[in-house]
Amino acid sequence: MTAPANTSTTPGLVLRDIHLPPSPSWWPPAPGWWILAALIVVMVLACAWLWRRKRLRNREEQALLAELDALAERWQGQTSRLAASIHQLLRRGALRFDVSAGQHQGEAWRRTLAQAPVAPDIVDRLAALELAMYRADAPLDTEATIAAARQWLKQAWRISPGRARSSVPTQTPAQEHGDA
Repeated sequence: MTAPANTSTTPGLVLRDIHLPPSPSWWPPAPGWWILAALIVVMVLACAWLWRRKRLRNREEQALLAELDALAERWQGQTSRLAASIHQLLRRGALRFDVSAGQHQGEAWRRTLAQAPVAPDIVDRLAALELAMYRADAPLDTEATIAAARQWLKQAWRISPGRARSSVPTQTPAQEHGDA
């Protein structure tokens, strides 16, 4: 015996279309994007700070060099006053990287001047200002001295504060002048 065949046409299972879940929202971003955004903000702030610091340093350097030119013009023909003014300007420049530079004399002052990466003859010329400012008849090549001071100030201004070599004097000022 055979089973009777179903003669009615019943449709089979009706399948619906596959529904995909909604695509992920772009907000809030994944943690990696937050980290990347924070790094970008930090980098932009660091670049802005460095740029501002460099601009300020350049502005101060230009003001210092302009003051050197003004001193040269003001004391033209008066070598002892010019020597004293340049010497004072050099001390102010040296105070930027050596807080005790204002007290150095003799060999200690020469070592302070030598901290800037300049030629030894420039250091010698600038160290001679210490004597020239007290002698009215001191032989002083003003053009060469001003050029040496300009070069020293430019190089000294590029030394980062705190990165200069220590220039602690090994002798007291009395010992340096032979008074001991």
